[in-house]
Amino acid sequence: MATIAASRIRRELREVNADTELIKDDVSVDLIDNSSFLALKGEIPGPKDTPYEGGTFHLKIVIPETYPFNPPQVSFTTKIWHPNISSVTGAICLDILKDQWAAAMTLRTVLLSVQALLSLPEPDDPQDAVVAQQYKENQDAFQRTARHWTCAYAGAKHRSTELDEKIERITEMGFDESTARDALSATSWDVEKAVDRLMS
Repeated sequence: MATIAASRIRRELREVNADTELIKDDVSVDLIDNSSFLALKGEIPGPKDTPYEGGTFHLKIVIPETYPFNPPQVSFTTKIWHPNISSVTGAICLDILKDQWAAAMTLRTVLLSVQALLSLPEPDDPQDAVVAQQYKENQDAFQRTARHWTCAYAGAKHRSTELDEKIERITEMGFDESTARDALSATSWDVEKAVDRLMS
């Protein structure tokens, strides 16, 4: 079975890396090391007109030996604020990576589906309940937070001085920047609530 998976991935890698549409959009996939076709790394840009625009997001793709009959395991290695992606582990809630997978699907399908998920979150089927709740109840806070995380972790420009100052106020209390950002993000940037969360 491993040879079926490896030969299929070898072919799919060639197809993805020769796909002019993907190349134009800076979508790519590659081996983590040349000794295995079952461990891959992917890269997708944040879609235009989303809070992820300007960011570059990295994915870890693990190919099961039963591929293509079972889906790859895909997770974000770049931290991201999105209802369908865990802000802690990078795990993705996407139907084609679970029960809607079909053997005819390819790495190209996976990369484009994950990128499409960034444009069209599904908060009613969340991977991260805190993010989904913010998305549904406070869209402005969600947009600001997702944009801030894209700057902090995915290399986008235009950081918010106001949000950076709030992080600094909490780091001055002895918390590290990532912990401060997580607490502020989960409380829609309310410093008092973030501190309560960290102290409880």
